[in-house]
Amino acid sequence: MPDSNTSQPIMRVEALTKKFGPFTALNGIDFEVHAGEVHALLGDNGAGKSTLIKILSGVHKPTSGRILIDGREAEFDSPRDASRAGIGTVYQDLALNPLMSVTRNFFMGREISRGPKPFSWLAMDEMARITHDEMVKIGIDISDPSQAVGTMSGGQRQTLAIARAIHFGARVLILDEPTSALGQKQQMEVLKTIQRVRLRGDIAIIFITHNEVHAKLVADRFTFLALGEVIGRGTRADLEGEDIRHLMAGGANISDLQKQLEAVRLSGRAAS
Repeated sequence: MPDSNTSQPIMRVEALTKKFGPFTALNGIDFEVHAGEVHALLGDNGAGKSTLIKILSGVHKPTSGRILIDGREAEFDSPRDASRAGIGTVYQDLALNPLMSVTRNFFMGREISRGPKPFSWLAMDEMARITHDEMVKIGIDISDPSQAVGTMSGGQRQTLAIARAIHFGARVLILDEPTSALGQKQQMEVLKTIQRVRLRGDIAIIFITHNEVHAKLVADRFTFLALGEVIGRGTRADLEGEDIRHLMAGGANISDLQKQLEAVRLSGRAAS
């Protein structure tokens, strides 16, 4: 892992703010990601994670603040602009068509064709080879890339979406809750994929999750959001288990939460 104190981050976010009318969704976010690191972005629903993802991936424009790529300020007017800048976002829905083949999903909208137009044809053998090879690089060996995506496990689908993003130039890989709605075995498939991508050393991974256990397993650094603001950050060495739980609860003390639950339990008894 690079020394984050000396290496320049691939992406740096400075004082990022996003307002929707009178509502402030993000308020002065500072955040950076380095090559060869997994940076976990944690927080409860409403913390601002989704808004931040959409700004970084070009869906929304910030109200103020700036995004720097390799030290240079970047502005995204669309997801295509963010993609050109090397930001690949893998959303929960994965943007995969279950009825189409693995190969066609891998190259969706970017198919390789041969021959003069309008008589060109798709180079299916070449695309199948590339799809197979790119997925093998991060741990999944699909013997038949012509199989429908609907026949793949949830973990394999995540790997397909990640391999696709990397092949088409992602240097910052944003993973939106990649282990949610998966069984334990499939969750481990995804965590292993994340670890393999990390070990390449040239890609920065932003791992958005509600799962503190998964974050602790693979993340090098952590940023915690609550109500649109950063409430804590640190490296794996900085944070102990109770620190992470405390920040995941929005900064509330676990003992205070336990007292609140106990008060509800006692009031329920009194009412009965």
